[in-house]
Amino acid sequence: MTDASRIRNLAIIAHIDHGKTTLIDSIFHAARLFRDNEQVANRLMDNNDLERERGITIRAKHCTVSWNDYLFNIIDTPGHADFSGEVERVLSMVDSVLLLVDANEGPMPQTRYVLMRALRLGLRPIVIINKVDRPNAQPNTTLNKTFDLFIELGANEAQAHFPVLYGSGLDGWLVRDLANDPHEGIEALFETIVEHVPPPAVDASEPFRMQISTLAWSDYIGQIGCGRVLHGRLSLGENFTRTVTRWRDAANQDAGWDVLSTSNEAAIHMWVTRGLERAEVDEISAGDIVWIAGPKEIGIGDTFSAIGLESPALKPLEIEEPTVSMFFLVNNGPFSGNEGRAIMLRQLKDRLQREVRTNVALRVEDIGRPDGVKVSGRGELHLAILIEEMRREGIEMCVSRPEVITHVAADGTVLEPIEQLIIDVPEMYQGVIMEKLARRKGEMVHMENTGTGLVRLEFSIPTRGLIGYRTDFLTDTRGLGIMAARFTGYGPWKGEIVSRFRGSLISMETGPVTSYQMEKLQERTTLFVEPMQVVYQGQIVGENNRPDDLTCNPTKCKALTNHRASSRDQATVLDASRKMTLEQALEWIAEDELVEVTPKSIRMRKAILDADQRKRLDKRRQLSAQGA
Repeated sequence: MTDASRIRNLAIIAHIDHGKTTLIDSIFHAARLFRDNEQVANRLMDNNDLERERGITIRAKHCTVSWNDYLFNIIDTPGHADFSGEVERVLSMVDSVLLLVDANEGPMPQTRYVLMRALRLGLRPIVIINKVDRPNAQPNTTLNKTFDLFIELGANEAQAHFPVLYGSGLDGWLVRDLANDPHEGIEALFETIVEHVPPPAVDASEPFRMQISTLAWSDYIGQIGCGRVLHGRLSLGENFTRTVTRWRDAANQDAGWDVLSTSNEAAIHMWVTRGLERAEVDEISAGDIVWIAGPKEIGIGDTFSAIGLESPALKPLEIEEPTVSMFFLVNNGPFSGNEGRAIMLRQLKDRLQREVRTNVALRVEDIGRPDGVKVSGRGELHLAILIEEMRREGIEMCVSRPEVITHVAADGTVLEPIEQLIIDVPEMYQGVIMEKLARRKGEMVHMENTGTGLVRLEFSIPTRGLIGYRTDFLTDTRGLGIMAARFTGYGPWKGEIVSRFRGSLISMETGPVTSYQMEKLQERTTLFVEPMQVVYQGQIVGENNRPDDLTCNPTKCKALTNHRASSRDQATVLDASRKMTLEQALEWIAEDELVEVTPKSIRMRKAILDADQRKRLDKRRQLSAQGA
């Protein structure tokens, strides 16, 4: 066991794509975690296929490196706002943070959010200005903006006097003096951590106590909890008390918290992290970050303490509530089971309950629907990642359009989630961006010319206004714009938002799509299908150029006669069909439409496949609206 005075616990926090995971690769190499001739992949901490494909960190991960007899417990955190629930929990385990800021982009929305959380916990960050070797890098300007952000967020004098390092995580060098120090190695980082990060304030002689901050699951062992040992020691097989606490009102933590239950448990398995792997140990001690299994149920914020302690409970951890929800439904389409494993409602609930065991920012509600459940998360991407993981497991299902979760204030006012949106866009496209966001109830808060040909626009916009906008944004800016958003709180309902101005092109028949019919349809629609692709009645095969839905027969063949047509020798010319990704499909569909997800295909369809049933339902809605 390492003495607590030689342990340093810290997390790496930053906005998405500012270089957290790449910097950890350089730390591994500098700490000589691998052999000189060992083949090592890039972005080692992104060990999930989805993380590697998308280039983002989805779940917080823990690693440990040694340097000069010091043990560094480092936690890599997600940078995307939809996974910020991971960041909130792990900050309770560390004594400082490495705040990475891109030397070109400067502080971005998620930078502000994670820094605010760290400052509230009293942590003293170490600032790293990353990517200083890139064109248009402005390290001095970025440092000034970062300092202004510290002051704006209420940093105290000790926090505002933060140490600064400059460098490139990709090339593996960090220095204190950018102009004079040689650009090689990251020894300066290790020295700064030892100098400025305090060792854990613990006492091994006191009774054992720790709080669970992260969850994992094993089909063989069961629930596994991770946290920092605050005091004392615990041996394998020793009994301890598990105390469950909850806030009385999650939205108003001033209301206090209560102890829900206490129970005596035993430590069946215990691990510490060494390098990238977990090592099973016989004893854990104060200061280290450990994993423990034994209790049948473990929750975020649970306190494990020595038996007989007078006040065993610790304050619950703060976890922000979900802002977006959608329905996960059993696939009842005509192609169900053709491309994957068609599951029943019971199996769907079991799979989602397994996810809830480790993904604490997720909520699953059974509201009595016979075909599905309501799932809530921190954003569209949070739910889309879950859908993609289930899809890769071979599961077929249908999902509805994302909807925001509203609250009702004490005076009866309806409140909806509001986000801070920051956009970097070439000057020539700022007009169309401002026009589109104004339609979506976006209010411009600030505009700044960065001096690099880009304009930075800051908006306050309802979360509803961002649903379905990202695809339009890429189109309007020709792929040259950058947008980032973060949830800031709840505000009054902004009114109706019309985000889609075109209707759907719906198939009325089942069968393979023909080039003959596609050539006619593409004159007034944008098609989502290709020739010979099999479609079914009620499936959406394209986007109409007008606001109304249009029913068509894409399977119609050319009439076979004994007459030679004048157009017989003319070649059929087809435009390229639009390929919709899962995220694009979720943004595009309307309220009465679903996305059918299978391991091989992403299809869009009407919730009610039969056209006559849809017409009767529309008439009933019109009559009820007139009666009201």
